[in-house]
Amino acid sequence: MRGSKVAWVLRLVLAAALFGDAWMTAGVPPAEAESAPRLSIRSSAFSEGGRIPRQYTCDGADSSPPVEWTGVPEKTRTFALVCNDPDAPRGDWVHWVVFDLPATTKGLPENAAPNGREKLAGSGTQGRNDFGKIGWGGPCPPSGSHRYTFRLYALDTELDLAPGTTREELVKAMQGHVLAQAQVTASYARE
Repeated sequence: MRGSKVAWVLRLVLAAALFGDAWMTAGVPPAEAESAPRLSIRSSAFSEGGRIPRQYTCDGADSSPPVEWTGVPEKTRTFALVCNDPDAPRGDWVHWVVFDLPATTKGLPENAAPNGREKLAGSGTQGRNDFGKIGWGGPCPPSGSHRYTFRLYALDTELDLAPGTTREELVKAMQGHVLAQAQVTASYARE
């Protein structure tokens, strides 16, 4: 019995690795799968694969960029958002952690997340970035061009974590509660 559970989990992990989230619609009639909203995130400040404007970096005002999203899953209660730099010299570097944004939230305006502010205007709580501060810490790569990924998670619960929560703590708390996720990636290089 235990062996069959392990085999089932391994097949599930393999399917997720091979097919991404497409495996989740297996067995769903095509019309239903196509009509279901798909979570997506974008920014009016930059395009997918584009360059993050200087004002959102340590070379500018270091204000958080605007982001907006659509395609919210039906049972969403809250959102979480993480921005990270996978190209950082010391490994993956976290620039922003936000959680407990209500399901009615459609995005965050420019400069929604100044350093040190635990709560966002209106709603949501900020975690600690890898600069050791609460709030947004803009791109500041030591050399070369780096990618910055903004990952949005639709959750079926409110996490009620403390301000200053790290990405690792957030990821652990989200386990089993992610309904959908979306991302947008842009880059920045210092002049």
